[in-house]
Amino acid sequence: MRYGAFLRLRASILAGYLTELGHPTSYEDSLRDYMGAAVHRVHDLVLERTGERLPAAFDATLHARTFAAFERELTPVAGVVDVLGALTAHGMPYCLASSGSHERIRVGHRAAGLDGWFEEEWIFSSQDVGKGKPAPDLFLHAARAMGVEPSRCVVVEDSPLGVQAAVAAGMDVYGFTGMMPAGRLAGATGFFGEMKELTGLLELPV
Repeated sequence: MRYGAFLRLRASILAGYLTELGHPTSYEDSLRDYMGAAVHRVHDLVLERTGERLPAAFDATLHARTFAAFERELTPVAGVVDVLGALTAHGMPYCLASSGSHERIRVGHRAAGLDGWFEEEWIFSSQDVGKGKPAPDLFLHAARAMGVEPSRCVVVEDSPLGVQAAVAAGMDVYGFTGMMPAGRLAGATGFFGEMKELTGLLELPV
């Protein structure tokens, strides 16, 4: 379950920082190339495209700018608390599997007021595995840790790389079209634009 402005903020900040470093990147470029990916993908693509390496302080600076924006602007997606409440009420296990670092996840949850909904052992990061999305490693790791077979897992995703990872893991995946059109989330089992629709897809009375 992602939180409101998270991806918009990160995409905007990343685009601005790359442009500042001499790698012109629009907001749309940032969404297309990096949405849902770990930061190492930024390094890899810039090196592949330009032959230049990003500065050693790139990650630290990006994280600092992102965290500051989180504290100022981050809000939950409308209705996500209702979904989390319904999952809890019906005893359905859930977790978060994100390309972000554990630190970024914690900062985001705290800023959005969602930290009370996730125990530490329910949070998984690309830091925990060798390969991030679109590889299936992160989702498979999360499923093992939660004690659930991949075929019985449902992934909620808002990025093309995340949908690819879920499909590769053999999991059903519902694409959230709140900021990414369904056409960009090809391969998803189904789509929804508002969280209240997700409770219906999961057959959860609210």
